[in-house]
Amino acid sequence: MATLEKVKYKKFIVPIIVGLLLWFLAPLRPAGVSLAGWHMFAIFVATIIGCITQPLPIGGVAIVGFAITVLLNVVPIETAITGFGNNSIWLIVMAFFISRGFIKTGLGRRIAFQFVRMFGKRTLSLAYSLIGVDLVLAPATPSNTARAGGIMYPIVNSLAQSFGSSPKDGTERKIGSFLVFSEFQGNIITSAMFLTAMAANPLAQSLAKPLGIHITWMGWFLAGLVPGIICLILVPFIIYKIYPPEIKETPNAKEWSEKQLKDMGPMSKPEKFMTLIFIVALLMWVLGSVLNIDATVTAFVALALLLLFGVLSWNDITHETGAWNTLTWFSVLVMMATELNTLGFIPWLSKAIASEMHGLNWIIALIIIILAYFYSHYLFASATAHVSAMYGALLAVAVSAGVPSMLAALMLGFFGNLFGSTTHYANGPAPILYGSGYVTQNRWWSMNAILGVVYLVIWIGVGSVWMKLIGMW
Repeated sequence: MATLEKVKYKKFIVPIIVGLLLWFLAPLRPAGVSLAGWHMFAIFVATIIGCITQPLPIGGVAIVGFAITVLLNVVPIETAITGFGNNSIWLIVMAFFISRGFIKTGLGRRIAFQFVRMFGKRTLSLAYSLIGVDLVLAPATPSNTARAGGIMYPIVNSLAQSFGSSPKDGTERKIGSFLVFSEFQGNIITSAMFLTAMAANPLAQSLAKPLGIHITWMGWFLAGLVPGIICLILVPFIIYKIYPPEIKETPNAKEWSEKQLKDMGPMSKPEKFMTLIFIVALLMWVLGSVLNIDATVTAFVALALLLLFGVLSWNDITHETGAWNTLTWFSVLVMMATELNTLGFIPWLSKAIASEMHGLNWIIALIIIILAYFYSHYLFASATAHVSAMYGALLAVAVSAGVPSMLAALMLGFFGNLFGSTTHYANGPAPILYGSGYVTQNRWWSMNAILGVVYLVIWIGVGSVWMKLIGMW
């Protein structure tokens, strides 16, 4: 007998109350904001709150918000539906399918075992090798949750247990705690380094376009390269010092990884094709501006090749729920954020805040904006919801305050990943890795607080100088 799906109706209360309150405050709206702009703001805020409280999965919340928007004629259906044709959104959807190839073929696991075999003689170098795997996989894995949870965590957990380290018997500090927390931080850094390494990055790219800022795959990568590499080198070492593992040498790691590789057998045809197609996609992304090939076109080409060579089946595509879910809520939120700008709300807000910053040096203004963006993430349980809610507005404020537009757009884009270094619910990988039990909540928060400062110093300081040197502002 069929049963009704579970809906957490109580979690609709706050979004509905806030949305209605804002809606009916329209007569008191600022003079520079149109009625439609204010109503769009009310629905957008209610939708974002719904994405946080999650009475339905985020895709369901987005559909409800979309339906209300068009039903109340705040945005015509012809305009609203165009959000589903956004090329940045399709880039991330295609990249989800590419990442499925890594998981299905086992290539992701094989790469990880090879890294451990080559570099895993000491615990610190073992952490570097695992983060190196994350770095290799990041450009084609837009779900940092899938990368951390589907590929990396099972390997980290198996590796820790092979050294007798498990939270079940109180031996997590032997090696497991260090490796789990290092992988979490590595995932944050690699997500910030590539446009296609985290779902919200193309969202930031889309939100920057209405302001005339065009971010390319290669531009994002070049800007994040130096601060990213510095963080990849420094952060595991800092963790090693403030949260040292009991086991410092890991001579058995090589034997363990060799056994895992032996069990996998020789490289299969699907793995070989996956490797070749990944290299082709990577080259096309890197050389896109030279070849005049859009990044989304490259992703479609890669998927077509995966289907043509039989690496993925159409059944794999239709069952990749993460991609279709992302297409749904991403499209709705991009549409809403775009309409906030079109209907005049974002321009009004940016001018209002910029006037409060009048007279401030643009460098100080940028620092204040990024600090507000970073530390407000303690209030969010989703990086994408946070980017959706604040990126566009803060970027407009930064530009109005005189911050070079590309510098502002990319800095806010990077910190849309780096603010994951806050809580154990900060992004998708956090609850997976924290939930494994290797690191206590107190340790998670305190170490994140330290590393958050490290990220702020390196990315704002070194990152800004580096972008100046390569002529990006």
